[in-house]
Amino acid sequence: MPHRCCKFAGIKSVTQRYHYKKPKEETKSYDNLVMASMKLDGPLQVAVSDMTAFYVKEVYWELTLYMDLWNNEIIGYGLSNRRGSRDTYYEGLNMVVEKIKGIKDLDLILHTDHGSVYSSKSFNELLPNYSITHSMSRVGTPTDNGAMESINGWAKTEMFIDFKIKDCDDVPKFIENYIKFFNEWRPSSALNYLTPKVYKEMCANDPNQPKKPSGKKYEKKENATKNLNNSKK
Repeated sequence: MPHRCCKFAGIKSVTQRYHYKKPKEETKSYDNLVMASMKLDGPLQVAVSDMTAFYVKEVYWELTLYMDLWNNEIIGYGLSNRRGSRDTYYEGLNMVVEKIKGIKDLDLILHTDHGSVYSSKSFNELLPNYSITHSMSRVGTPTDNGAMESINGWAKTEMFIDFKIKDCDDVPKFIENYIKFFNEWRPSSALNYLTPKVYKEMCANDPNQPKKPSGKKYEKKENATKNLNNSKK
């Protein structure tokens, strides 16, 4: 009877359909091991990474950068026009791995945010194989990775305003050329207006070359905490 009444009144029931959800990958979180302001005495001590996105001719692109914090050199990158692609992170990491191959007693810290790929189990299982220690910003605190956030902003501004990427037909080639420009031709105020390449070469040839300006000495946060506790005793 209820069914006939509903049918007569034109009432149709609506059922909720179950939508399958793919199980999420196990994630990991790591402490912030580096100070926000630091002084480094050589390359490949601390690298920072982040992903940025932009549109060119209505095509969506994601660019992941890896930067050596010592001289602001881009040491790895990955580019994809697929939203949410994991490939950009691994392509950039592979470039970093190629640079550190054969370096003895390497102790590289990779500092990132809590992005889904950075915190994934598969990504973090790779890092110890190459003597890379993962460090993460505090949740909701982008200033913990301020250097990378700043470079992302500057890079996109230059690409769109100075180099007109919006008119480009070959974005991958454009990014390749821009990374080369960034490392070899773009002067940086943080390096006393030298380029990352020139700064590295000068430091290699002259041990007394002034280091990257900074207010604090580089140290792991865990060591800084120990020193603070010892001073209170």
